[in-house]
Order: sequence, then structure tokens, then C-alpha cells
Amino acid sequence: MHTKVIILFLTLITFSLWSQQRPRELGIKIGVLPTGKFNTITDVPGVKVGHITLVEGSSVRTGITAILPHDGNIFQDKVPAAIFVGNGFGKLAGSTQVMELGNLETPIVLTNTLSVSAAMDAIIEYTLNLPGNENVQSVNAVVGETNDGYLNDIRGRHVKKDHVLEAIQKAKDGAVAEGNVGAGTGTVSFGFKAGIGTASRVLPKASGGYTVGVLAQTNFGGVLQVDGAPVGEELKKYFLSGQVENADGSCMIVVATDAPLDSRNLERLAQRAMMGLAKTGGIASNGSGDYVIAFSTDEQVRVKHEKKEQTDSASFLRNDAMSPLFLAVIEATEEAIINSLFAAETMKGKDGRTVEALPKQEVLKILKKYNMIVK
Repeated sequence: MHTKVIILFLTLITFSLWSQQRPRELGIKIGVLPTGKFNTITDVPGVKVGHITLVEGSSVRTGITAILPHDGNIFQDKVPAAIFVGNGFGKLAGSTQVMELGNLETPIVLTNTLSVSAAMDAIIEYTLNLPGNENVQSVNAVVGETNDGYLNDIRGRHVKKDHVLEAIQKAKDGAVAEGNVGAGTGTVSFGFKAGIGTASRVLPKASGGYTVGVLAQTNFGGVLQVDGAPVGEELKKYFLSGQVENADGSCMIVVATDAPLDSRNLERLAQRAMMGLAKTGGIASNGSGDYVIAFSTDEQVRVKHEKKEQTDSASFLRNDAMSPLFLAVIEATEEAIINSLFAAETMKGKDGRTVEALPKQEVLKILKKYNMIVK
């Protein structure tokens, strides 16, 4: 009996370690470009990510994810930015000013649909309290959302200003937690538990050696594909299959790069991220708010809030040099979304509802069937 207990214990440990492996560690190699050190958005120098996860009682399943372009005063040292709307059924606060002026002046915060106002309040407080901002009277807080109301008591509006401030303050570089964390705590994609996912790509030196990082909050539907393999079809679980009748939700995609891009080419980069979403089988359904926010961290292209000169001068990447970045963002977006599914775990939430995790063992068998596993 004692031996059986030990074997069971070791089996559980082995399964736990296996379940925590990312797709790439399991032989799923998406794309052709190499990843950065951590294969996360934080591989882009200066970028930091912070999560606050709220799991309370039987019905609170939500959270906050904050993305900082750099650790300085973002309002005073703005970064070039752009937004692309794949499908506009969503609430991306602050989007019109970014689209009009082409820059970002606050951290980006992701949360649930009914907590956008709390996140905006927190970003405003954070920005006003930064040294050097004593005379600031306008703050363009950028907040994205997806609706986690299937598992979360979204009407309870459990995300508070202090939670958001904590996520911003805890933001760090290095490895980024994925799955049921932060803004992805209560999200669902393709009928499976989803969440936060992230990935990166590094260009060859001949193409500039730039890094592109992506973070995705996944909560959408369609017909799941993993590296081109028809996983949703094989599992007989996909939109209009009789098993999954709703493809609505949303997907927030944040793209960072250290390439010196202006807002026009950042918008072109953001457009290509939607191609990465499409490669996973997402369909940008009627009720899905699919948005991409892209920014550059290159210091020489930053926009100073206070400057005596009436002109700016900076060197930006030419149009002809953009194609490698397009490939990088497509690959990183695809992998970030798949990473969110592999990291997520089965969750029980509001009204006793349960959303199962992606059956990874079955998925690996399907991928082997289609010769998609790298030995």
C-alpha cells in the first residue's frame, strides 16, 4: 500500500511538471524564427508585465494584467504606438487619442469588460502621482478588456483601483506567468479554458536583429488549429459543431518591438497580428472585440511631452524593411494564443459552471498524427 501511494505521488508530480510545460518544450515549434530568451513580450528591452489574479469563493474569477513599455515616466517619455481594430465589439478605452496622435502615454491595462472604469481611474492616479507630472491635467489611460462573465461574477465588479495599481507596481521583466492569471483568469477560447499567453521572435542580424514580443488575453472562438493541425475538428469541438455554438468573446493583443517604428508602420505591424490570430482558427466573430495595440520601445523615437523645439527628428525603419517584422508578429501572436491554452487549467466558476482545460495529451497525439511534433 505504501509503495502504491509513492507511485501515485510520483505520477502526480510528473503529470504536474508535464502540464506546466509550454508547447515549445513539448515539441510544438510554431514558425521559423527564433524566440527571445524567455519567449515572452518582456524579451523586448524595457517591457514589464504585472498580474493580479482574483479568485474568491465560487464566483470571482477575474484579474488585471498591466504592460509597461518602459520603467520611466511614460507620460513624459511617450512611445510611438498604434491600434488596429479587427472587430470592434469591445471597449478599448483611450484608443482614439492613440490613433490620432500616434503615441502611448500610460501603461496598458487589460481586465474584464465591466472593470474598465476602475482600471482607468487607477492609471490616472498612477500617472498624476509620478514625480514630474504635478501640472498634468489630462491623461489618456489605455485599457482593454474581454468579457469573462461565463465564469466570473462580472456584475459584482470585483476589480478595484488598488488591484490595478498593485499590478502596475508589481510589473517586472523576465518570465511571464500564463494561463489562468491576471486578465486571463476567467477567459475561454474555442470552448476550452484560456487566459494569458505570450511569445517573442528575434530577427536575423541581417534584418536588423530586432525583437518582437506579443501578449494576448484570449477569450474568443472558431475552429482551433495548432501549428496548422486541425485540432478542433479532430476533437470534434469547434464552432457550429453542436458542441460549441458560441464563438463570441474577445481577444486583446499587445505587440511590443525595439525596432524604430513610427505609428504608421506600427499600425501595419498590428494588422499582421490578426493574421496570427487567424492561424489559430479564430474568426473574429460578430460579438468578439479583437484589438491590437502595438508600440516601439526604441529610445530615440520616443516623444517628449515637454520640448521647446517645434520639430522632432528621429530615424525610422523604412517600409522596405518591414516584412521580417510582419513575419515575426504573425508567428509570435499565433504562439502566444496557443501558449495561453496550454497553460490554462480547468476552472469551476459562477453558477457552478466548469470549463475544461485543453486535453493536451490528446492534442499531442493529433499533432503527431499530422507530423507536427519536432523531435
